[in-house]
Amino acid sequence: MNPEGAWIPTGELAQGPAEEREARMSEPLEVPRANRKRRSHAERSAETQSRIKAAVVETISELGFHRATAAEISRRAGVSWGAAQHHFGDKDGILIAVLVDSFNRFAEQLASIPIEAMSLERRIAAFVGAAWDHFGSPHYRCTFEILLNMPTPDWASRELPLRDSTLDAWRGIWNRFFGEARLTPRKTTAVQYYTISVLSGLAAMKKFEGPAAERRRIELGLLADTLVRELGRGID
Repeated sequence: MNPEGAWIPTGELAQGPAEEREARMSEPLEVPRANRKRRSHAERSAETQSRIKAAVVETISELGFHRATAAEISRRAGVSWGAAQHHFGDKDGILIAVLVDSFNRFAEQLASIPIEAMSLERRIAAFVGAAWDHFGSPHYRCTFEILLNMPTPDWASRELPLRDSTLDAWRGIWNRFFGEARLTPRKTTAVQYYTISVLSGLAAMKKFEGPAAERRRIELGLLADTLVRELGRGID
């Protein structure tokens, strides 16, 4: 009791506002829980598949096709081989998915170029530049290795339909850029194959050379000059 007869609490009950604030400040902070939206099963599956495909590209680009084992792909993807098989069926299924993904990247890259009102020369320059961005990338290097090492006897039955659809898509890309060039079908096919051969050949040479940016720039310029000459013949 104080002199006025009022009861003064002691101990913990005697803490005033200042003491309460000090006590609260001494407590460790807690991270507030975030309101995270749960991912759907489809989103989780898509993320896992992307990791597996990225692991295949990385492994083949760095180590080569024959060292791209199931164990190495699984390790880099951070999943079990059983999980990889669950998503793609088998190794061939994964390789097919990588080929599809690689071509889609190529198609999207070229589709993003606004070619309206471009001259033929500018369209050719844009096409060659974007095409080389793909052909000179690890994605195409991986594609090239896969196609060179058709792995199993039943590969053709699964790869041929993909090849047909890829050629159809390639013709669509070509026609978007150069559809007004009135070449004969045989000449058009020859120019297309020539273009792919040059780009693929330059990509293959990267495996055996060190940095050679200047030489590739010159060779890509020669490809562009050839396309200007050949396609220009079919335009009035």
